[in-house]
Amino acid sequence: MNQRTILIVEDNPTDEALLRRALEKAGIPNPLVTARDGLEAIQYLFAQGRYEFRDPAEAPAVVLIDLNLPKMDGLEVLRRMRSDYRTKLIPVAIFTSSLEEQDLINGYSLGANSYVRKPTEFSKFSKVIAQLVTYWTTLNEPPPPGETVWAHHFDRPA
Repeated sequence: MNQRTILIVEDNPTDEALLRRALEKAGIPNPLVTARDGLEAIQYLFAQGRYEFRDPAEAPAVVLIDLNLPKMDGLEVLRRMRSDYRTKLIPVAIFTSSLEEQDLINGYSLGANSYVRKPTEFSKFSKVIAQLVTYWTTLNEPPPPGETVWAHHFDRPA
């Protein structure tokens, strides 16, 4: 099982608590880190600010990101992740209450790996998050730790 960190990017404390509870209930053992806004997510991913001592090569197993965030919205975080070789391969699952079709289109256009609407009922919420995270931490085969598009593309022998 993939024991890498799960990065939760969620500004709503109630939704964060529900996520944590659902993951605990599902027996997901991965460490959880929460960023409360888009800027904090970027700082975590690129080892900046209060995360400057974090090893940026230790990429999260998956980033669960809401769209409506303060300071920087989820789509801008995704745009920045996909435009940088260090974070381009990190799986990103948008987990949002947005019903806007344009958000769905924009999310996939920017490189989201998954787009899931948050159920309003806790039992459904719990099942959905357990299935989503189980897929990304158990079934999905991630790039090796430290692997980047840059290393993969440019370090190959000619």
